[in-house]
Amino acid sequence: MSRPSSAVPAPAPAPATPWGSGLPAGGQVRRLAPAGTRGAVRRCRGFAREALEDWGWLPGEDAEQREVAEDVLLLVSELVTNACLHAGGPTELALHGTAGRLRVAVSDRSEQPPVPRTPHSAARPGGHGLHLVDRLTSRWGTEPRPGGKTVWLEVAAPRPPGGRAPLS
Repeated sequence: MSRPSSAVPAPAPAPATPWGSGLPAGGQVRRLAPAGTRGAVRRCRGFAREALEDWGWLPGEDAEQREVAEDVLLLVSELVTNACLHAGGPTELALHGTAGRLRVAVSDRSEQPPVPRTPHSAARPGGHGLHLVDRLTSRWGTEPRPGGKTVWLEVAAPRPPGGRAPLS
């Protein structure tokens, strides 16, 4: 005689959130105020990853979507690392996601704008961050603010699989 199994079947894995479906119609802004430099890159990258997951950029429905999301995480790491190395650490990470783009902004207490290392040499260690930012973004810049600056960048949203580019 067989006994009924008391094991509860594992729930089916949740389907990936469709790209951009986690964003309200007007977009969404998320902010993090990391304290100091210790662990700031890890905290900011984790915060960005969570936002990208909530907004449907991760895990991504295809390779292009995953690549764009991974590029965003690299870019967050670069901006936060620069704030840690050259400006005493970030005071705020802000992410503004819309259907068409993502804006990443890192504020710090230094009034000095970032300057890409020139001449750039791929063979030399260090100094590659702003060159990566320039290559992987649609645009980037810096804005002075009282007591510091904000370095920002924008990345176009990945195309939905088999679809047209999303509207901004």
